Amino acid sequence: MSKLFSSLKIREVEFKNRIFVSPMCQYSGVNGKPTDWHFIHLGTRAVGGAGLVIAEATAVSPEGRITPDDLGIWDDKLMNEYSRITEFIKSRNSVPGIQLAHAGRKASTYSPWKGEGQISLENGGWQTLAPSAVRFADNFPLPLEMNPEEIKNLVSKFKDAAERSVEAGFKVIEIHMAHGYLIHQFLSPISNNRMDNYGGSFENRVRLAVDITKSVRGIMPSGLPLFVRISATDWVDGGWDIEQSVKLVRLLKECGVDLIDCSSGGNIKSAVIPAGTNYQIPFAERIRKEVNILTGGVGFITLPKQAEEIIESGRADAVLLARELLRNPYWPQQAAKVLGDNIDWPDQYLRAK
Repeated sequence: MSKLFSSLKIREVEFKNRIFVSPMCQYSGVNGKPTDWHFIHLGTRAVGGAGLVIAEATAVSPEGRITPDDLGIWDDKLMNEYSRITEFIKSRNSVPGIQLAHAGRKASTYSPWKGEGQISLENGGWQTLAPSAVRFADNFPLPLEMNPEEIKNLVSKFKDAAERSVEAGFKVIEIHMAHGYLIHQFLSPISNNRMDNYGGSFENRVRLAVDITKSVRGIMPSGLPLFVRISATDWVDGGWDIEQSVKLVRLLKECGVDLIDCSSGGNIKSAVIPAGTNYQIPFAERIRKEVNILTGGVGFITLPKQAEEIIESGRADAVLLARELLRNPYWPQQAAKVLGDNIDWPDQYLRAK
């Protein structure tokens, strides 16, 4: 059997293979609640054979949504539809995961096909929050600088959201600390100009990330894995970088994080990102080796042999696919054929195997 289709056990959860569905916003929620679209979208990837299916960035509070169409898990009334999704994913011998998020200064914006930039208060937008009153871009909202009480409340919101996630049947929780959203905004000295306990030094800038991680891990059953997605670099001089990422991951490991999902960018509008095949894999490789922690590789992974090489060479422990699984939800089944593996198909689809 290939390395890609070998099982991976993290704590008490076993993943049947190393193909993970990366969280991808669908901008199709209704007041935070998932719809039939999410049931089909996530369920189809489980039918297709992925070992882990992670639901999109799910807001821990209404103002934490990127757009009004984002999912949320800030209220018990939102729970039933999540449970329906997790039960179906598990029925396909796949693991359901959820990414918990707060958009910070990148909130209150339009869904991609509805417009661009800020939604005004008159049109259903809201006041955004951030570590500092600095816009992401000229057409984005001007955020309010969070006060210490709001920061402490945010930690509680992540904790409550994690509790609901476990109750809804999710077996993996991923904390979103990447792509220029709120926790990343605190990490980067470019977006964080504070002079209190949450800004300035590295120790202060990572304080919120550590506090949230401890809070979420503290309420999770010991057998369930905790992932964190980071942007390993801002791709800008003087910003967040891989050296700081390694230091942060050492702290997160001490807090009980099991796997680091290694992405990059998203915090600086003008950053020039050298996107291309495997361009982020060196981050996963370095963090894996220097911190001795499981990592996930992500970004422009499209070919079965490419994914196999990443795992087989020890550069990462899993691959997280996004666009390729939008194009082809059955990529794992086809990848197994290319690599010479015989994996289970749904009984209903056996005639096509």
